[in-house]
Parts: sequence; C-alpha cells; structure tokens
Amino acid sequence: MGKMKKNKKISGAEAVIKSLIKENIDLVYGYPGGAIMPVYDEFFKFQHKVNHVLTRHEQGAVHAAQGYARSSGRVGVAIATSGPGATNLVTGIADAQIDSTPIVCITGQVPAHLLGSDAFQETDIIGISMPVTKWSYQITKASEVPDVIAKAFYIAKSGRPGPVLIDITKNAQIEMLDFKYKKCVGIRSYSPVPKIDKNKILEAAELINNAKNPLIVWGQGVILGNAEKEFKNFVEKSGIPAAWTILGASAIPTSHELNVGMVGMHGNYGPNILTNKCDLLIAIGMRFDDRVTGDTSTYAKQAKIIHLEIDPAEVNKNIKVDVPVVGNCKDSLRMLTRNIKEKSYKTWVNKFDELMKKEFKKVIKSDLSPKKKGLTMGESIIAINKFTKGKAIIVTDVGQHQMVACRYANFIDSKSNITSGGLGTMGFALPAAIGAKMGAPKREVVAVIGDGGYQMTIQELGTIFQLQLPVKIVILNNDFLGMVRQWQQLFFDKRYASTEMVNPDFVSIAKAYFLDSERVESRSDLEPAVKRMIESKKPFVLEICVEKEDNVFPMIPSGASVSDIRLE
Repeated sequence: MGKMKKNKKISGAEAVIKSLIKENIDLVYGYPGGAIMPVYDEFFKFQHKVNHVLTRHEQGAVHAAQGYARSSGRVGVAIATSGPGATNLVTGIADAQIDSTPIVCITGQVPAHLLGSDAFQETDIIGISMPVTKWSYQITKASEVPDVIAKAFYIAKSGRPGPVLIDITKNAQIEMLDFKYKKCVGIRSYSPVPKIDKNKILEAAELINNAKNPLIVWGQGVILGNAEKEFKNFVEKSGIPAAWTILGASAIPTSHELNVGMVGMHGNYGPNILTNKCDLLIAIGMRFDDRVTGDTSTYAKQAKIIHLEIDPAEVNKNIKVDVPVVGNCKDSLRMLTRNIKEKSYKTWVNKFDELMKKEFKKVIKSDLSPKKKGLTMGESIIAINKFTKGKAIIVTDVGQHQMVACRYANFIDSKSNITSGGLGTMGFALPAAIGAKMGAPKREVVAVIGDGGYQMTIQELGTIFQLQLPVKIVILNNDFLGMVRQWQQLFFDKRYASTEMVNPDFVSIAKAYFLDSERVESRSDLEPAVKRMIESKKPFVLEICVEKEDNVFPMIPSGASVSDIRLE
C-alpha cells in the first residue's frame, strides 16, 4: 500500500483568499500597506478569481463595498492595512452598522508579539470598531483564519445585516496551516431570525380588520428581507395607504396608488400630518428613527401601533407599541396577509391626496416649475427622471440634494435608492456609486451629490477613470453647505458661519481625470445635457449650477412634532 497523500499546507494569507472564494466573493475593494502585504501577494496570484479594486482612499473602499452590498443584495468586502488604513474604514463601518448593510472588513495588524507595544502603524482597531460593528475579531494564529472568516460572513448577512471586522496579525498571515473550509450555518446562542409568534399575527390582524383610518410606514427591512412581493400583496389586499422612510424608498414603485410618499423631517406633508390622525399605525422594517418621529412624546399618541421587526432590540426602544411581531417581515407579512380582510379606505386615502395638493401648491410647483431665473435642484431631478424613466439606481450623498432627490426621483424597481441614512455621511455617494454599478452592472447608476460632500471623496474619480466604469455623476452646486445654511437661515438669524464654499472648477477637475464633463447654468441647457449624460456609454460628470439660497420644504423643525411640519 502507498502512503496517504498529505494535504499541502498553505499560508494564512492564502487561506484568507481561498476563504473569500469559498464564500463566492469575486470582488474586493481596498488599499494595500505593510501589515496586509502577504494577503495582497495572494491577490496577485489569485487575480483570475478575485477582482481587487484599488480605491484612492480606504474610506472610498468601505463606501464602495456598501454600495455593492446595497445594489446586489450580497456581502461587500473591504480590505486595508493597519493603523491609519484601518481607522480610515471606521466611518464606513459606522455607516453600515446604523443602515444595516452587510459588509466584511479585513485589516492587517502588526505581528502578535508586538501587540500593545505602540509599534509602527499599530492601532487597536478592535477596540475602536467594537461599538460600530455587529461582530469583530482579531486573528493571531493562521489556524483561525477559515473558521473566523466563515463566521464573519454568516454574521454579516444573517438576520438584521451589518458590518463585521476581522483584524489579522502579520504573523498569522505568514504562518502555515492545513486548510479546510466549512461554511457557517449557525452559532450557539445567536438567533438571527426570531420565531414568529402566531398569536401576535392574529392580534395584529384583528387590529387591522377593525381599523377605520390605518397607515403603514415601511422601512428598509422590507428590502433587506427580500419581502417586496409580500409587502405589495399586503398593501393591496389591506387597501391601507403606505408611506416610506428614506431607506425604504423603492420597495414598491413611487407611482403605486397606495404609495403616499415619504415621512420624516423633509418628507411629504400628508403622511407626516396624518401620522397623528390615524387610528392604527403599522410599522414594517423600520426603527422609529428620530428624523421620522420628531418629538416622540407627541408621535401617533392617538393610534394603536403594530411593529413588524426582525431585531428585538428595536421593539419598544423609541416608541411603545401595542403589538410587536418579531421575525423576518417576508414571513410575517405573508402570515398577516392571509388573516386580514380585503378592504379599501377611499375617504381616508383622499385626505392624503388633498394634503398633497396643498403641498404641490405651496412647495412642489415652485420646486419644479420655478419663476426664478436660477435652476432648482427639483427640476434637475425631474430631468434625470425623464431620461432614466425611473429605472436608474440613484445614489445620494447627504444634504439638501439628498432630500430633494429622494422626494422627486421616480423609483420603479427595488434597491434603487442608495443613500447614507442613519449616519448622514458626507462623501458617501461617489464611492458608493462605484460599488452600486459593479453590484448591478446592467443598471444605470446616477450619483447625485452636493458640492460639499463631493469634495470629501473627490479623489475616487481616479478609481472611476482607472476602471472606466460608466457611472453618471451629477453635482448640484449651490456654492454652500446647503442644509447647514438652511438651518442657519431659519434658526440662527442668517449667520452663515463657515457654510459658504469657494469651489474649484469641477469640470476641469473631471477632465484632469480624463472623464467627460459639462457644466449647466441655464434652464435651456439642462435637459440636453442630462440626455447626453444618460446616453453616454462612458463615465460622465455633470455640474448643475443651482440657486444659492433655495430651501428644502416641507420641514419638521428639529425636536418638533410631526404635526408641526412647515410648508414655508
């Protein structure tokens, strides 16, 4: 008998790449450095299997991973070195945590024997990231690599998704191990999808069947749970008007007859006012964020509240509810729909229509058909709608342009609105658009960005140029940090402290990166320029110069009740 063939040992660094391949990861965003060098050497060897995209900054890598996760529904991956490389990921990790985005971040670390010695580029990234990750772990031995990475992907994507950080010491990347990979399918004491209590379904159904003026408010949980079909069936059978949070946008089309608009600080007038008039509020996959509720002491006090939510920690956290239905809303909505009566609420739905007419007269008309000479952000979004026909993924940064884009963009398909919601991260949109396009290559991706946020990650134009990625970038330029300026105008007697921008020539910067670029300053040039941008097969930067001191209305002042929403 011949000798049994021994498994060939591999390095911890090679085990990292092979683990990614076992998780069907073929795309990684990152930036190399000394402490992660062994892993990058393996990227070179496995480049036929894993595409590594070199961003221009680690923050660009993590936002790109988020954009990829949001458009594809898969886990995004970002990689960086130790010290400043790792700390530059933290903003994106915090953003992913609060917006429930599944990403795995891998960082290099100094060798295990130097931990705690303040070695060159040593930072305690586990300690720093712990409050903003779903799970984090430091690998100090090569033998840990396969199991820890398997666990990382399982935790990132299961239940309520989120970011995971794996820190790998340099010695663990160099040491050898016998590589065996087994996908993680469960962890003791971790129950990512709670079992649905059928009694709560029956309680919720009874409240729905007896309601006179019910209102649905849905959030991103519908999209994360792949529950769009179940949600649409529930809305249509129940006949209940449905409003969305900023991250819930696009779960059902904007044009759906029961879609009554956006709630929250800059949401639509009707759903905000009528939140405090409904007799039943059905919250689905949303967390009662302060930007949605305003003053919680006055929020929907007259209503019974049903909350469909996967994360038990969110139930009764901000708003006390009457019937919590804990579990994946894909399942709970299916169960609930079976137990409700088919109804319609014509008189109640008409109230939303009446308030929308009031909002149109006071706000929308001047946003979209302005008498003033200067262009508005609203008409810019309408021009984008015209040429994308509502089929594009719209990626927004943070500020006035974000609120206007979310208010006026037409969404036909799910996963069409990618924005930084809970953390409000300026600089998010440009790198996130890279990831969004690579996650959904057949879809048009339009990044709509303000002049302030654009300059926070403007260097990612270099990534777009190197990839020749046909992302369309729209800069709505008002030469101000517009949202802060609006607050200064309304609440600080027009003391515009540090909000006026002296901007560079954005067109020239784009051209320096060899990207097609135009500037629009007049109304007659807007639609032809947007048409050229959308029809282009290449990356395109379009700067639209808009009114300097336009405000975004409606608006709920900070800390006020949703009933205090202002139209002017």
